[in-house]
Amino acid sequence: MTNLYTVVSAALLCLGLPALAVEAPRSLNFANDIMPILTKGGCNGGGCHGKASGQNGFKLSLLGFEPQEDYEHIVKEARGRRVFPAAPEMSLLLTKGAAQLPHGGGKKLDVKSEDYADLVRWIREGMPYGKDTDPKMERITVEPAILTMPLKGNAQLKVTAHYNDGSIRDVTKRALYEPNEKAMAETSETGGVKLFDLPGDVAVMIRYQGKVTTFRATVPLGAPVEKLPAAKNYIDELVFAKLKTIGVPPSEISDDGTFLRRVTLDITGRLPTAEEMKEFLASQEAEKRAQLIDRLLDSPEYAEFFANKWNALLRNQRTQPTYARGSYLFSSWIRDSIADNKPFDQFAREVVAASGSLDQHPPVAWYRQVKEAKTQMEDVAQLFLGTRMQCAQCHHHPFEKWSQQDYYGFAAFFANVSRKNATAKDEEIIFNKRGTAQMTNIRTKQPVMPTSLGSEPVKLRPEQDPRLVLAEWMSKKDNPFFAHTLVNRYWKHFFNRGLVEPEDDMRETNPPVNPELLNAMAAEFVKSGYDLKALVRSIVNSTTYQLSAVPNAHNAKDRQNFSRYYPKRLHAEVLYDAVNRLLDVESTFAGQAPGTRAVALPDNSYNQSNYFLTVFGRPDSSSACECERTQEASLAQSLHLLNASDIQTQLTRKDGRAERMAKDSSPDEDKVTDMYHIALSRDPNVEEMKLAQGHVAKKMSGKTGDAALQTKKEAFEDILWALLNTKEFLFNH
Repeated sequence: MTNLYTVVSAALLCLGLPALAVEAPRSLNFANDIMPILTKGGCNGGGCHGKASGQNGFKLSLLGFEPQEDYEHIVKEARGRRVFPAAPEMSLLLTKGAAQLPHGGGKKLDVKSEDYADLVRWIREGMPYGKDTDPKMERITVEPAILTMPLKGNAQLKVTAHYNDGSIRDVTKRALYEPNEKAMAETSETGGVKLFDLPGDVAVMIRYQGKVTTFRATVPLGAPVEKLPAAKNYIDELVFAKLKTIGVPPSEISDDGTFLRRVTLDITGRLPTAEEMKEFLASQEAEKRAQLIDRLLDSPEYAEFFANKWNALLRNQRTQPTYARGSYLFSSWIRDSIADNKPFDQFAREVVAASGSLDQHPPVAWYRQVKEAKTQMEDVAQLFLGTRMQCAQCHHHPFEKWSQQDYYGFAAFFANVSRKNATAKDEEIIFNKRGTAQMTNIRTKQPVMPTSLGSEPVKLRPEQDPRLVLAEWMSKKDNPFFAHTLVNRYWKHFFNRGLVEPEDDMRETNPPVNPELLNAMAAEFVKSGYDLKALVRSIVNSTTYQLSAVPNAHNAKDRQNFSRYYPKRLHAEVLYDAVNRLLDVESTFAGQAPGTRAVALPDNSYNQSNYFLTVFGRPDSSSACECERTQEASLAQSLHLLNASDIQTQLTRKDGRAERMAKDSSPDEDKVTDMYHIALSRDPNVEEMKLAQGHVAKKMSGKTGDAALQTKKEAFEDILWALLNTKEFLFNH
């Protein structure tokens, strides 16, 4: 049938005039035009029709990554009851979406909106899926991509889709927006960005039709940054440059006592002794802080403390008694590797490609806990590459570029891992079986060869171990994941916040707060030969690390630019050891020598027998995620420190610290000072000393003989109890 546009154009041509310069309406394509509407409305989200079982008999692919399947569900399933071409407005797809009929998801469409009009038009035109020749979207871009904005400022983003035929389309209204720091910004459905009153960097992830991009805003505070502390290395130069850009002056340098306690806890997981404190404060050496750092890194406590970290991440579990030998061997191997400063690429290779028996190669214990190829791949990706692949197993990753093909290609590196029984009970020999390594994509049912992330499939000989090829790729100097992930993980250990947060979720849509610093640290780490001690030295020798935790007039709200040290709660094991040190208690753990520190325990089995470690969040080593360690305060923790029977028993025990102090004839002032030295690595101030001495005097009033001794003991118990319940004791600061 001839339309009006054609008739008018023909008449104008007959009169020798140009035809109307009006384009005919563009035909609608299901994937390009209809799926984005459903995604924007949340219809294919995990909480609605996009979950595995669908919702009320209607199922869509999660976030619309499988448009062909969704087309079948909408148009052909349930006898076509969801669409009604004869009267499009009566289609169930529209009447439910516009809440004209009861809909569990509520109203998702406005009948006056462009989305509603396009759905009506698509149904009226016979629900076309689209032709093979229709343009395919290749990427999306955002304007502006980077912007400097004032506090509480506003910006409007424009999102453009780019297609393979060179065409572009404004998709601002149909894109999805999500800020990575919700305390800094909020977004509207139409691409508006509204900032709050926190300075720093904020990113907004923008998603449209399976493609993602990021908008980044720098939000200056604007305070004058005229005088900066002296930069000791490249870390300071890059951190201070950022602080100058955003106008946030850093805090003062921490005093010697604070630094001593901070760095000793961070490197060795223990409190400095009173003798160490006195010696350090008395030293006049210009380089005494650097010398202290070297002594701590050379101590066995450093290896024990960081072995504790890697034991948890590498899932060193003892889930049954016969696993004890393996957990001990694996823990000892980790500790010795750290003590020997084994290059981190070698450490990772020996875990990933572990083969043989526990006696020959203890890292095979990792394969005891991580049994399936897919789980092995997920752990390696998250632990060593900062990439969470779990989401890509069943569908395209919602926040990343990784597809199911990427998932199974990466898992194929572990497809030939096999095992056989060893001579010892419940122990196995791990080996790579000969043959073609491949995995089957559960959606396409096609075999997938081993493929590194972002690379082409690798060609392997049947006798080759794919894991060795993977380890080689991981440690290449230009690998974009390996070094960045490790330095970010260690940065968080020392600063309580990663340059990328969470520390093992490094993706394009979750950019670092200081990209230049992250890249520089990764490059330096590679250049050093993956030297972990050199990395730690660079971090803790920096002025940035040595800044005070006390905010100045401008940086109290800073949470991401490292203008001051961010205090952090002591880990469960560290706090347990610190309490024992303060109360002068020798710890006892089954199967361990008396006095063994909690941070030196080889596996998770001690959690069940020690309520303190459990309640303060010691991880159970059941995943490769740092998030398993609980750092949040809880009522149970407070109550435990206040009145737990084991704490009270240790406080009041015969010949304990309180009783020895009561019997000691030295001045009470010296005893109070000693307690502060042990707990806080500083002298008590005038008010604290006055309060402590006043408490002892009040308790002792009118007491003589044995009663006086018992009362004085109780007074010192009270002071010790008060100290271990202070935030200053419970936090590293």
